[in-house]
Amino acid sequence: MSLTVLQVKNSRAVDKDIKLSDSGGLFLLIKVSGSKYWRLAYRFQGKQKTLSFGVYPEVSLLEAREKSLEAKKHLSNGTDPSSYKKVAKLTSKVEFDNSFEKVASEWFDKQKKSWVDSHTVDVKRRLEANIFPKIGKLPINQILPIQVLEIVRSIEKRGAFDLSHRVLGVCGQVFRYGVGSGRCVGDPTRDLKGVLTPHVKKNQNAVRTGDFPALMIAISEYSEIGDFQTQLALQLLAFTFVRTGELIKSKWSEFDLEKKLWKIPASRMKMKREHLVPLAPESIEVLEKLKEFSIDSEYVFPGRNPKNHISNNTLLFALYKLGYKGRMSGHGFRAVASTILNENNFRSDIIERQLAHLDGNSVRAAYNRAEYFQERILMMNWWAGYIVSSIREYHS
Repeated sequence: MSLTVLQVKNSRAVDKDIKLSDSGGLFLLIKVSGSKYWRLAYRFQGKQKTLSFGVYPEVSLLEAREKSLEAKKHLSNGTDPSSYKKVAKLTSKVEFDNSFEKVASEWFDKQKKSWVDSHTVDVKRRLEANIFPKIGKLPINQILPIQVLEIVRSIEKRGAFDLSHRVLGVCGQVFRYGVGSGRCVGDPTRDLKGVLTPHVKKNQNAVRTGDFPALMIAISEYSEIGDFQTQLALQLLAFTFVRTGELIKSKWSEFDLEKKLWKIPASRMKMKREHLVPLAPESIEVLEKLKEFSIDSEYVFPGRNPKNHISNNTLLFALYKLGYKGRMSGHGFRAVASTILNENNFRSDIIERQLAHLDGNSVRAAYNRAEYFQERILMMNWWAGYIVSSIREYHS
């Protein structure tokens, strides 16, 4: 017999908890404490289970019956109502603030810990300037491929083909993070592959190996038309073939001239791993000369304000001044060094490690760091000697 509103209201448990049955498995559990709980008893896949519908009087008899009917609909469809309830509860949580901007900001905060500063700035700018104004406020689980396409196509119309691909890539990473954190069920950028104009990545300018001695001669005479500190910076860049940003931001605390070693901290490396640079005698000689310019600065290459380092453009403009505009860049020293070292039979593993290219296998990478270091010392000494001797031969 079904319960009445008065029964539900007036019933009490005296000595022990009691159950008052309604219909279809719905019952009211009354505790000795006076609390009353709605429950549904049901069987799913041969197992007896119980589902909670809340506390009386917050949930009335009528509301409890409605919840019971809804649960039975799930049962008739082959779904466990308890599991459905858990999913619904989880969904309501993640939908509290499910905007693309909210999810993207969460993804950004997690990822930036492994990025170098310049990349962090670039990604933030792509989000704030290109993506958030268009889809930032939309629920991430409702964004369609066409909406993302409109963003990247508008960038493409400006002729910024590389940026359009990068923005699409950022969107894809955010959507995939959204899938992994339960905010959306798919990545709409997957359906946009092949719709953008292909971007042909331009290689950094680098002279041919046969023209490298002439470049080094020009650099050795740069102080006749420019700053001597800049000349030394270009020479050290050639001897060490580090990235330009790693060179200009270097601090004296990173160098141990007695051990002939430069330790670039992980925070300044592209791959966020400490990098060791063996210093050849020629590099030590350059550093000794540089000490005269940085008496009041922690930087090896201080700018006009000793508290800051020189600009990245300082070295690029010096190469322009030497007549190498469009022919050589700071990154070009890495390309030339790699080519010449490979041509002279140095093992590619050693060269790649000295270029600070990340090994995909972290265990192998850690092993290589120790295993190859002595060979890297020999290679860096050979390289500096090669530069000096090739200049002499060029003159003779």
